[in-house]
Amino acid sequence: MKLRNLLVPSAVLASVGTFLYTRFKQRLPRPAFKVPTVKPDLASFDETMVGATWVGHSTVLIHWYGLKILTDPVFSNRIGVHVGPVTFGMKRHTAPALSIEEIGHVDVILLSHAHMDHFDHKSLKRLITRDTVVISAPGTSKLLRKYPSLQTLEMHPHDKLTLANGLHVQAIPVAHWGNRFPWDKHMGYNGYVLKYKGVRMLFAGDTAYTESFNGLANKEPIDLAFFPIGAYQPESFEEAHCTPEQAWTMFKQSGAKRFFPMHWDTFVLSYEPVEEPYERLVAAAKLERDQIVIKAHGESIRL
Repeated sequence: MKLRNLLVPSAVLASVGTFLYTRFKQRLPRPAFKVPTVKPDLASFDETMVGATWVGHSTVLIHWYGLKILTDPVFSNRIGVHVGPVTFGMKRHTAPALSIEEIGHVDVILLSHAHMDHFDHKSLKRLITRDTVVISAPGTSKLLRKYPSLQTLEMHPHDKLTLANGLHVQAIPVAHWGNRFPWDKHMGYNGYVLKYKGVRMLFAGDTAYTESFNGLANKEPIDLAFFPIGAYQPESFEEAHCTPEQAWTMFKQSGAKRFFPMHWDTFVLSYEPVEEPYERLVAAAKLERDQIVIKAHGESIRL
């Protein structure tokens, strides 16, 4: 009886969502499916190196002096509402640059918020082990109770903590929204500043334009910053997603040294052509475009 009660609202929600998405989909670009042409060489990362690889969307694999960190891991072919074996939602048009098997054990999983293109249960189920520390946004840790992680730590904006492995994490407020479903009004969203063995990184998660990042590098350098650049059209979407120009402005305001673009050319979430975000970002950077460190899925930056 309990299972039936759960399935009925899920099926209704899936049906309504599918109807609305079908209406929305009529104006979306329809890129052909592609496999990344760049294959990351994970063997080249060892305990003496710091680097990051774009797996796809907001999923970044960070190798950090022996620590392995994965942000917003989504490896599924389709994201959305799961009703039994069927998933109602968007299909990715760019395959992940790495498989979960190729990545192997992950020390820390960093979750910015619970939206399905950032928080994918099918991927988390395969990634989280008893030795994995999971850091998530306000009100989202209950979604992780069934996983056997070493620690599940829910952080609120401005919270700071240091893990047993020495990784220092600070949650940064961003301009977004957190509901996974309409009734999840208690769920929040974060960006994060990470520091480990003298190196600092900024993971902005998903955000509209905000001044939250201003001056973050004033006291200590930020060596690498990950900013989203896609899903900004129609104009109303700018309430939750920054344009490439706004992303570049926030990057410059933060004072970070290098810009790692993400959240584009993986899922079709909005009206702009899938190649446009990167083109606009490069145009916004002008003579400083060499600070943009990757362009394609599978590419890596080594610090």
